[in-house]
Formats: sequence, C-alpha cells, structure tokens
Amino acid sequence: MDIASYLKKQKVKFKRMKHEERYTSQEIAAAQHVPGREMVKAVLVKADKAFALAVLPAIYKVNFKQLAKVLGVKKVKLADEKDMAALFPDVEVGAEPPFGNLYELQTVVDEHLAEDEDIVFQAGTHKDTIRMKYADYERLVQPTVGQFGEHI
Repeated sequence: MDIASYLKKQKVKFKRMKHEERYTSQEIAAAQHVPGREMVKAVLVKADKAFALAVLPAIYKVNFKQLAKVLGVKKVKLADEKDMAALFPDVEVGAEPPFGNLYELQTVVDEHLAEDEDIVFQAGTHKDTIRMKYADYERLVQPTVGQFGEHI
C-alpha cells in the first residue's frame, strides 16, 4: 500500500519529504530537521500470540511491561525482521508506516505522541517521510492511546 496514495484517497493534507538513506528514527529526524518528539517510530511487537504496532516518538523507547498493560496481554516482545517482512510485504523492512489498520494490526499510540500537532513518519522506504496532522492520523487509524513510552 502506497501510503501517499492512501492519504490522497482519504483527502488528508500531507507533505512528502525525501532525505538521504537513514535507518533509525533519530537519524531521520536529524536529516529532516524535525524535533525527535514529532518523528514517529512504528515498532512491530508480538503481544501474546498476535502482532500489534506500537507507535511512539523517536525520543522514546518501548516499556514492554507498560505496553502489555495497555494491550491487556501477559507478554510483549519485539518482533523479528522475518515477521516484519511477512506482515509488511510492500515496504522496506524497518520503514513501516504507523498505519497498522492498513495491515489488519492493532495499533497503539503512546500518549506523548498525541501532544504534538504534526507528526513525521517513514513512508515505506528509508528515504521517504510524510508530515501530517496528528488529528488526521488519529481519525484514520483510530489507535488505542496509552502510556508505554520511556524517554531515552
């Protein structure tokens, strides 16, 4: 799924941006001159026996115990690259956009992300990002919002 095409179809205003190839959300934030709190990282996790997408600002890391509480499961662990490739066949591994709804994944957003007006996220490659309003993102994805991020 081309995320830009999806956003156009949904009549959402966004800005597509390019940068040199980068692999971490902090590197991308620096390349795009975006505050780390606005740069989104999407983390694929295995919650008990199902997969979920945890979405949080680049300057936070996942607290897995807190995330388990938010998801209402016993155990949460990081998914591996093989799982990412299988669940997101149309994007580069590690460049998954934060739209779990498009991949039939429960999506949970850290409450700190909801504090910003704009968010920036990878658009399926290690060179493309999209900036859009958080309110539009929330309307489209309808994520569960909870506290599971720890400031790095």
